[in-house]
Amino acid sequence: MSDTLEHIVIVGAGAAGLMAARELARAGRRVTILEARARCGGRIYPLPAADFGYQAAGGAEFVHGEAPVTRALLAEAGLSFEAIEGTQWSFDHGKLSREARHDPHEAELHRVVKGLKDDLTVAGFLRRNFADSQYESLRQSVERMVEGYDAADPERASTLALRDEWMDGGRHMQARPVGGYGALIAFLEAEGRALGVDIRLGCVVSGIEEAGGRVVVHCGNGEVHHGDAAVLTVPLPLLKEIALPPVAREKAAAAADIGFGNVIKILLRFESRWWLDRQADLTDLTFLLSDEKIPVWWTQHPAERAVLTGWFGGPQTAGLAGLGEAELIQAGLASLAGIFGLSPDDLAQRLLAARAINWAHDPFARGAYSWATPQTRDAQSVLASADGAAVLFSGEALYRGRDMGTVEAALASGQETAAVILKGVSGKTKATR
Repeated sequence: MSDTLEHIVIVGAGAAGLMAARELARAGRRVTILEARARCGGRIYPLPAADFGYQAAGGAEFVHGEAPVTRALLAEAGLSFEAIEGTQWSFDHGKLSREARHDPHEAELHRVVKGLKDDLTVAGFLRRNFADSQYESLRQSVERMVEGYDAADPERASTLALRDEWMDGGRHMQARPVGGYGALIAFLEAEGRALGVDIRLGCVVSGIEEAGGRVVVHCGNGEVHHGDAAVLTVPLPLLKEIALPPVAREKAAAAADIGFGNVIKILLRFESRWWLDRQADLTDLTFLLSDEKIPVWWTQHPAERAVLTGWFGGPQTAGLAGLGEAELIQAGLASLAGIFGLSPDDLAQRLLAARAINWAHDPFARGAYSWATPQTRDAQSVLASADGAAVLFSGEALYRGRDMGTVEAALASGQETAAVILKGVSGKTKATR
């Protein structure tokens, strides 16, 4: 890395890239952002308010956990958030019931996982401690949470990393930004542009070269950008698609030890909240869990919007890889019909708007978000180290806090990467995060 980093080229205008750009520009650095999409935000994907009656989210929607960076940024932008309140329901054995499913062995699970010293995969942990037939329901419940909630593979996912969610609240403390994350992205974009950040949309980066401590960044449209350093904030699967200098390529190989999962999200806007006609006490429904093809649904409660959002995450989404958007919407309607005892055609007639996003099909994401394996913390240390290189890595996958894979993780990582660069510029000891 050059001793005088005056011009930084950032690849990706998602939360991490925009946050890093703002921090660097505030410190007087020249910043260019190269974004493959025709918009900023990445996996924050606002949908047209005209379609859903509000600024719906095709991607990230919730504020998970304490999220200090996110909450501070919302306050700075004059935005607010509202806590998720209401009742969770389940659909089991043909019957709707209040609250989440509770397993009689849940207390034992918490005791055993709390005492765990050495990390192992979730599947390995269950085989070691809960292999007997009496624990079958518990194993299914844990695997369902790991696959659906964290979009992770139980055969690879870290038990210690997930323990924070189970034992300390983690993502269970949830809220929504009022107006959606799109408003926060718009704020960061406007802040960056006002500070002189050059944001180039439609620039798909194909390769980065390093020479004499500087970088040359090549785009598929023929553009070439020179800088003193480059920051890669793209989702992990895309690292394989960008030609990198030998040192950076060696670092990028460590990403294989970080999990990256997929999510299918389906948003359905109806003429009315018809589910209240099926069961009047669903007035404060928030989340609905089931074993249907699209297993998780939620409302916009406390807002009285006639919108249901379906969610299917984890390795099993590969089974729907061949379905297009219209077919995914039909799968969502069929799942709701199965839960509420209606016909899919009846629900389709009440539909005003619908969108289905399979993030694995997005060419600039290849999935939804990262999750930890037992080897992930070491891999993050490799990727996050500055060690004099002109190509740095940043993004939600490098966050070493509790809520990896979140918007908070992306914002915090971008902020930390900017601090690493600025600390190097000021002549202090080269920093690692």
